[in-house]
Amino acid sequence: MSNLAVEIENVTKRFGSHTAVDQLNLSVPTGTIYGFIGPNGSGKSTTLRMIMRILHPDEGNIRVLGSEKLNAANDRVGYLPEERGLYKKMKVAEILHFFARIKGQRQSMPAIKKWLERLELADWAKKPVEALSKGMSQKVQFIAAVIAEPDLIVLDEPFSGLDPVNAVVLREAVLELKAAGKTVIFSTHDMSVAEKMCDVIFMIYKGKKVLDGPLNVIQDAYGSDTIRVRLEEGEVVKEQLPGVEQIANFGRWQELRLRNQQDSQAVLDALMRQGRIRHFELARPSLHDIFLRVVGVDEGELVGK
Repeated sequence: MSNLAVEIENVTKRFGSHTAVDQLNLSVPTGTIYGFIGPNGSGKSTTLRMIMRILHPDEGNIRVLGSEKLNAANDRVGYLPEERGLYKKMKVAEILHFFARIKGQRQSMPAIKKWLERLELADWAKKPVEALSKGMSQKVQFIAAVIAEPDLIVLDEPFSGLDPVNAVVLREAVLELKAAGKTVIFSTHDMSVAEKMCDVIFMIYKGKKVLDGPLNVIQDAYGSDTIRVRLEEGEVVKEQLPGVEQIANFGRWQELRLRNQQDSQAVLDALMRQGRIRHFELARPSLHDIFLRVVGVDEGELVGK
């Protein structure tokens, strides 16, 4: 049995004159949380839909759980689409039973009960979907994606629009799936979420892969060339600092990128002459910063995409 859940070879997908995915190669190891990251419109959802056989590539091959068949995803794959959609008049337990039957699972009520309790929805089992809040509906759709115990779960922006409490509940559920040996692919434009959760990261920009690999390997390649600093309240780091290539201001704290081989203690000495330091940390760059370096754009350009 292959140790890869998904294999993508030289895949291209076009919509008219627009190339959404361009000569993409990917290998998703089984039993991992694999993150698709990049700004909106970069090709993440198109790639996920090709994995799900909703879209077919114009060029290249895709193998999902060892199969290249171009029919709909089989019973071993669960999918949470970016565009949420549930039958609003159906009751919560009924609609979950419906999705389980689609995937070939007829004795689903014990699993439905377990998941509704796990995601704090047990009291809503007999209520219609239209009575749910947006966050509740999103959790129900997540359950629909995993109710048949698939080996591969594909989640398109699963945390988008969730309040912090529901985001934590869903995050813990995803981590439990991984602990049970499942493979989870999820897309996000929030790189901090991917940085905290994913074993392997795939970065895409304008339809092209720009990075792919284990998170620690990606970050180790850039070393510890970043200083995170916070001065006294209301103070910010001034631009004139020796050996500092770039300063990103996040309001209450700043992030400084060092030039090659620059001594961080020299920067600390210069900072101490500017004001009182509340926090000083030498760290590896964030995924967001790495992404900006790789694609060669600044923050303003990325926001405008």
